[in-house]
Amino acid sequence: MKELLYLNKYFVKYKYRFLLGILFTIIAQIFMLFTPKLISKSFKVIESFSKDKTIATSVIRQELTSNILLIIATTIIAGFLTFLMRQTLIVMSRHIEFDLKNEVFRQYENLSQNFYKKNRTGDLMNRISEDVSKVRMYVGPAVMYTINTIIRFTIVIMYMYNVSPRLTLYTILPLPLLSYGIFKLSSEINKRSTIFQQYLSKVSSFTQEIFSGIRVIKAYSLEDQHQNNMVNLANESKQKSLNLAKVQSLFGPLMLALIGISNLVVIYFGGLMYIDGTIKSIGTIAEFILYVNMLTWPVASLGWVSSMVQEAEASQKRLNEFLKIEPEITNKNPEKSIINGSISFENVSYTYEDTNIKAIKNISFTVKKGETLAILGKTGSGKSTVLSLISRMYDVTEGKVTIDNKEISSLNLFDLRNSIGIVPQDAFLFSDSIKNNIKFGKEDASMDEVIAAAKNSVVHDNIIGFNKQYDTVLGERGITLSGGQKQRVSIARAIIKNPPILLFDDCLSAVDTETEEAILNNLNEICKDKTTIIVSHRVSSAKNADKIMILEDGKIIQQGSHNQLINEEGYYASLYLKQLSEKELL
Repeated sequence: MKELLYLNKYFVKYKYRFLLGILFTIIAQIFMLFTPKLISKSFKVIESFSKDKTIATSVIRQELTSNILLIIATTIIAGFLTFLMRQTLIVMSRHIEFDLKNEVFRQYENLSQNFYKKNRTGDLMNRISEDVSKVRMYVGPAVMYTINTIIRFTIVIMYMYNVSPRLTLYTILPLPLLSYGIFKLSSEINKRSTIFQQYLSKVSSFTQEIFSGIRVIKAYSLEDQHQNNMVNLANESKQKSLNLAKVQSLFGPLMLALIGISNLVVIYFGGLMYIDGTIKSIGTIAEFILYVNMLTWPVASLGWVSSMVQEAEASQKRLNEFLKIEPEITNKNPEKSIINGSISFENVSYTYEDTNIKAIKNISFTVKKGETLAILGKTGSGKSTVLSLISRMYDVTEGKVTIDNKEISSLNLFDLRNSIGIVPQDAFLFSDSIKNNIKFGKEDASMDEVIAAAKNSVVHDNIIGFNKQYDTVLGERGITLSGGQKQRVSIARAIIKNPPILLFDDCLSAVDTETEEAILNNLNEICKDKTTIIVSHRVSSAKNADKIMILEDGKIIQQGSHNQLINEEGYYASLYLKQLSEKELL
């Protein structure tokens, strides 16, 4: 139960709903206990008539009618109060589910890139859906039925004791057996539930990966192979589910058997006590049988509740594992930061934690506000890492990154990222309209601004060619568009934001040279007063930059302007000549 202690803060938050639910439960149970009393009273009336024939039949009929009407009235009131109990406690659980899902999602947003490299998307999705739902069953139905059971047991046992202490003792004799059975089964359920939840995450991760890569699977005709893998994984998951279900299925029969034994005990010992005169009325036995049957559902629900608690604990443990993770990148300055855009690297090195690869090795450079820096180099030379350090997706291992002569970690993290428009190498678009994907960079942008951004990224003509134009809804990850169109929509999304810093990570690799030239010409105008860094493999994307930097194996091997570098023997000049000859051949 220690894992579930994390949820106590939510019970405190919704304490008034919680306490009101308990109050409704207590009053409802009191009204429910009128029925056994009234039935016992009715039996006594009938018995008194059978012993004394002088009592008028009309009096008996009036007494019985009065009792029946009271039973109906108290049952209706108890039912209404039970409805109010559910409205407070179950609704409370929905509020807690809402809060917990938001807390989980906020943690997902706060955690760094390294976390997502180590965890699979399917598993993370399973935690925020399946695991939170299991926890909701604990804070809702499980808590409600536990409170209901405790209150009903307390009140019913008190009533039973007042009627006949001896018969009450006989009735509760099976309860120690019940407690022992629950303890043993609960331990086994907890173990099997944890295993089942882990396999459920594996299935979610596997299917999510298959759905994301379905085009590759079809292209390589690997459907049958992955189908077999899915069948094997599903069979394993099914077996774990069946193992859990087998243990859970023992609860119902066990509870009902014990309740049946209690009824037999009441009838047998109650009958003996009636015969020897200890109990004066058959109505007392009838009253006790009703009391025992009132306990049937609460006792039977103990197994279900115990199962829910065990599953919730297993799920909450999985949630706690990452809710307690401290994000590597945190906002160290709550005060607002004004970003102008001057960027400086001073002897910066960075090593990726997951692979231990040193991507950047002691590099230094400066880009003033309004300047454009182009970074070229082979794959794996560290170009994208430089951009990630500027947007503080990672913190440097050694050295210092400054913006406007302030160390980057001292700036407000959210102001920093709001001041940057970045176009990633892998253009990611959401399953939404093209218009909303562009407005992602500026949610309150007008339609004129959206169109202007699309024109500057040379994608407007493509968009108006679609049936629904800017209202065209894209498939998952923008699958509706070609690679080049996705890149250009991503560029539009960055420039509509109009930030002081623009970072382009090889975002023109999928467009032809003519379109690239048009986009670069537009960017030259847009980027006049902005700090711009362009990562590319093409000289054509870099030639108009104020500065060009060549990286190799994480080190700067060349720096200068286009004119300086083409006249200098090295990587840039050879790349320029190679791409120039390729262009002439085309």
